[in-house]
Amino acid sequence: MAQADTLVELLKTASSGDQQSFRKVAEKLVQEEKDKGHRILAERLLKSLQQGANISARSNAFKRSAPSSSVKDLFYELTPERGLDSLMLSEKIRPLISELVEEQKRAELLHAYNLSPRNRILLAGPPGNGKTTLVEALAFELMCPLIVIRYESLIGSYLGETSTRIKNLLEYVKSQRCVLFFDEFETLGKERGDIHETGEIKRVVSSLLLQLDELPDYVVLAAASNHPELLDRAVWRRFQLRIELPKPSRAQLSDFIESIASRSGVNFGYAHETIAKHLLGSNFAEVEEFSLSIIRRAVLDRKTDNARSIVKTKIEQWRSRLMPKSEKISFELETNG
Repeated sequence: MAQADTLVELLKTASSGDQQSFRKVAEKLVQEEKDKGHRILAERLLKSLQQGANISARSNAFKRSAPSSSVKDLFYELTPERGLDSLMLSEKIRPLISELVEEQKRAELLHAYNLSPRNRILLAGPPGNGKTTLVEALAFELMCPLIVIRYESLIGSYLGETSTRIKNLLEYVKSQRCVLFFDEFETLGKERGDIHETGEIKRVVSSLLLQLDELPDYVVLAAASNHPELLDRAVWRRFQLRIELPKPSRAQLSDFIESIASRSGVNFGYAHETIAKHLLGSNFAEVEEFSLSIIRRAVLDRKTDNARSIVKTKIEQWRSRLMPKSEKISFELETNG
């Protein structure tokens, strides 16, 4: 019963937040396991305790850390508001993101086996297909702030200025658990072999690579690129997860439209699959704006119970906007559903 009593005492001290008492009880538990001959388990417990103490020390330092005036202008911080469940991800992508989240949440277990959680992810694909939204959801799942880079402040006009700012920025983010987001990453990570680029951008890329290598695993680096072909090959290798987000399928668009309609309480009057068929080829951002335009008109016209006529008009306007006059064709919405 001795170990059972120790475990109860351990939970009590952990719940009370008394770190000193918690450590004493934990050390007592380690000693009990040693006395029983459970040497491997005792060593694992002791290692986890030491790592926990290091993390706690870092956390206390994080609370005291604040960005200097020179660093404040290099980023803005967001509080994520949507999780992975709200996204329309393919069955190939969702497990990859879920694994990354699990590794980050259970990092201490991985550390006990001399392993590190993955913390660098590159998202590629055309604009409007959810790269930024996915990064926000990642920060939401990890319950940490999302730090977004301001390129207009980060990139300087003088020799070496950009590299210095990158270094200062990354030194600051090391002081906390966060998701660091570089949108349009090709702005910084361009191929150094490009003959059209200056020597300065090549120095920036080299400096950036060195800084990325030094990021601790509790800082999740997320980068997005609309033109991944422009990225330096060494930049590619820095990312453990490289995911392409293509344009959504008809099924994804249908589910997306249905979720927007459901949240708004507006009856579109047509099957969502039917609307999705006419919008196939559009990205999520475009379809969201299309759906919101219907909802606005339905509210103003007081047709939230049946917006069928509005949907038809909006799709006619949509096709007119997307297609050259010479290629316009007449069409009618399917009436089934």
